[in-house]
Amino acid sequence: MPPQFAYIHRFEPGHDPSLPPVLLLHGTGGDETDLLPLGRMVAPGAALLSPRGNVLEGSAPRFFKRYREGVFDEDDVRHRAGELSHFVAEARRAYRIHAPVALGYSNGANIAAAVLLLHPQTLAGAILLRATTPLAEPPRPDLSGLPVMILSGLKDPVIPRSGAEKLALALGAAGARVERVELPAGHDLTQADVARTKDFYAQAAIGPGR
Repeated sequence: MPPQFAYIHRFEPGHDPSLPPVLLLHGTGGDETDLLPLGRMVAPGAALLSPRGNVLEGSAPRFFKRYREGVFDEDDVRHRAGELSHFVAEARRAYRIHAPVALGYSNGANIAAAVLLLHPQTLAGAILLRATTPLAEPPRPDLSGLPVMILSGLKDPVIPRSGAEKLALALGAAGARVERVELPAGHDLTQADVARTKDFYAQAAIGPGR
């Protein structure tokens, strides 16, 4: 009997088992199809796992609740980070894949950051596009050597520079190998984001099976 997954999702099998799978996490208002084209560009040949956020803000799917722009419901952040970590574990068993690298945008990047901080064995690395810290007081798990890239837009009107800096410091303090890049961009993604993301995925020493 197939498992009852916690998330509506799309799974695309990969044809190169040496590549770590990619967990695609959309931004507010997206769904399980939004980042599939980006995943195919960034990691050709890798398996792609793309869930739809379970929280609705009006009609817009998200991965956790917020009170207003930039002010998060941290109890829900913790709950949803656990829910997503459990989903990844179930998907790994069902689809027989290794621990994934998260590729998240905006709200999706923030839930990926929460999973890194609260459930550090879930992911093999992370690429966080337009991310901020999801927790006011981040914990310090053991993320020794885990590759993480944070891609920020210098003209981003949504994500304050201080939030990305705080997240980078928290992940670095936990032992992650953090690369923080600021691009001459706003909140929307650019071709520079795609190129940087593809290079990071290809070059980072991410071993499957974490």
